[in-house]
Amino acid sequence: MTHRPTPPASSAQPTGSTMYNGAPADSDRNSLSQGNLGPLLLHDVQLVDTLAHFNRESVPERRPHAKGAGAFGTFTVTQDVSKWTKADFLQPGKTTRTLTRFSTVAGEMGSPDTWRDVRGFSTRFYTEEGNFDLVGNNTPVFFIRDPMKFPHFIHSQKRLASNGLRDNNMQWDFWTLNPESAHQVSYLMGPRGLPKSWRTMNGYSSHTYMWINASGERFWVKYHFISEQGVENLSNAEAETLAGKDAEYHRRDLWNAIAEGNFPSWKLSVQVMPYEEAKTYRINPFDLTKVWPHADYPLHEVGVLTLNENPENYFAQIEQAAFAPSNYVPGTGFSPDKMLLGRVFAYADAQRYRIGPNYDQLPVNQPVPEVTTYKQDGPMSYHHHGSAPTYAPNSMGKPFSDFEGRVEDGWEADGEMIRAAYELREDDDDFSQAHDLVRNVYTEQERDELVNTLVGATEGTNDEVFERVIWYWTNIDEEVGTKLRERANR
Repeated sequence: MTHRPTPPASSAQPTGSTMYNGAPADSDRNSLSQGNLGPLLLHDVQLVDTLAHFNRESVPERRPHAKGAGAFGTFTVTQDVSKWTKADFLQPGKTTRTLTRFSTVAGEMGSPDTWRDVRGFSTRFYTEEGNFDLVGNNTPVFFIRDPMKFPHFIHSQKRLASNGLRDNNMQWDFWTLNPESAHQVSYLMGPRGLPKSWRTMNGYSSHTYMWINASGERFWVKYHFISEQGVENLSNAEAETLAGKDAEYHRRDLWNAIAEGNFPSWKLSVQVMPYEEAKTYRINPFDLTKVWPHADYPLHEVGVLTLNENPENYFAQIEQAAFAPSNYVPGTGFSPDKMLLGRVFAYADAQRYRIGPNYDQLPVNQPVPEVTTYKQDGPMSYHHHGSAPTYAPNSMGKPFSDFEGRVEDGWEADGEMIRAAYELREDDDDFSQAHDLVRNVYTEQERDELVNTLVGATEGTNDEVFERVIWYWTNIDEEVGTKLRERANR
């Protein structure tokens, strides 16, 4: 008889596993068969459960922001901002548990961390008043300002329907036909488009939000997370090398830093605009493609975000984390930013599709306070209210809300119902802030490297799209447009 070699004994002392119902499992290595060479048997519950669960163990990946990772931490308030907001977690001295996830926008789950792409920077605050989510990026602006365009934008960054390949032509076709993208594209193609690590990049809300103080006064705010590690970026060559050597470079860097006790931190500051000033400010303060000049609205420190705890289980605590800007708390609110209002619906709905209608009952998504709602049933419904009423109003003792009147986090609007872009203000245009970034922020060396990046990024574009790219960049910066044509030799 042939004997298989026996591997060295493990130092771990096995205690036995169970089946999914909790009963002891016979084996995790051998299926039940009719004799040594006979057919497998359908009543091998352990085998059937193992294979059936394996077939279903993945959830649909996020459509954008699929590739990422994150960590838990704390947010500690360091300055008094109570004159602007009554939010409990933003009061002096408060410390709140957090979860932050970083990601790339366009790449799929298996894509390299170091592709040139915008990085997601989303933070959840587990406040005593409920979950508060800031869903942002490492850039203070975005490509578009109307949510109707969002699926089209994401499609242009994904893959061709014909061959399943990513394509420079369709990216530039979309960008140049939507010149509002110029500011964000200038960030993406410039030196800030390839962060060295998630720890060495800033994060921004990008959107304009509302704060409300205890007196009911309203303010418009933009959030800025400034890296206390400093901002560092990669060159094109470094990023390309890392993409081949270690596709999980950024994920590994974050995990190792926290595991070694090198906890990354960011100083959170806000720009604050008085409510009435938004009505007459020279640019539309709700336009996601614009920044507020710091000379007009300087940064005010709020506190420090520190990541100090790696997840115990990536899938349960990061992949199933369901961030959504619809998670807000008293003292905070939305704004007329069209992209934000679209995301308030779309993000939570994407989580319902991706994880299920009761995604908020998973431990990583559960808020601190007890939840009382009138949602019921659906797949994987775990928390419930027993035989309490499922309707409101009711006279059976289950609490319900019944406020009427002016909401404190609202704003005024009137006029005909129309489909139109934002009305232009004095300094509203698509190219001036992009020009200021390229000409007055980037150095001469960074502008030169920008042109080299654009030469590579426009390879494969057809003549019509390439001419539009030249028009696009000439409007951003004439010198960049001229050099791009020369170096592309087209």
